[in-house]
Amino acid sequence: MTTDTIISIFLGIGLSASVGFRVFVPLFALSLAAHFNLWELNDSWQWIGSLTAVITLGVATVVEIFGYYIPYIDNLLDSIAIPLATIAGTAVMVSTVADLSPAITWALAIIAGGGTAAAVAGSSGVTRLASTTTTGGFGNPIVSTLETGSSIIMSIVSLFIPVLAFIFVLVIFYFVFKIFKKFKRSKT
Repeated sequence: MTTDTIISIFLGIGLSASVGFRVFVPLFALSLAAHFNLWELNDSWQWIGSLTAVITLGVATVVEIFGYYIPYIDNLLDSIAIPLATIAGTAVMVSTVADLSPAITWALAIIAGGGTAAAVAGSSGVTRLASTTTTGGFGNPIVSTLETGSSIIMSIVSLFIPVLAFIFVLVIFYFVFKIFKKFKRSKT
């Protein structure tokens, strides 16, 4: 494995974690990076750097971010977030991984990309559920702001310092594990 391959895997994992917070933010960031030639994508994913993709993903990003500030819509978005994040995390990983066979790329994309995105989206959903339950929904805008900020930061760090993004993902997984453990303990 070359250094470029490892860096591309770290990028994919970082963006996949970002997808777990907001589905369209990292896709929009990746689209901008490809459009301005900051990051080269696999041949079959070059379209994501087109002006049409940049505009479409930009609009989808704005709609998604504002949707999380509308009561009931935020819970609806959470209900579809995990499957969408899993698909988007897989796609992000496939688009960024370089110099691996298609079988390894897809296996890595499904496990590391989709799995990372699903884990983060799941913990994010639990956090919003806890916020809705404990604050009657009044704390949800704060949760939304933190999630959006995390997605933006993770996207930027992933694109410019992929190794650091991978370290951030490990930290996020540590907190996801702690939340899961606490949630599981409270159910028993």
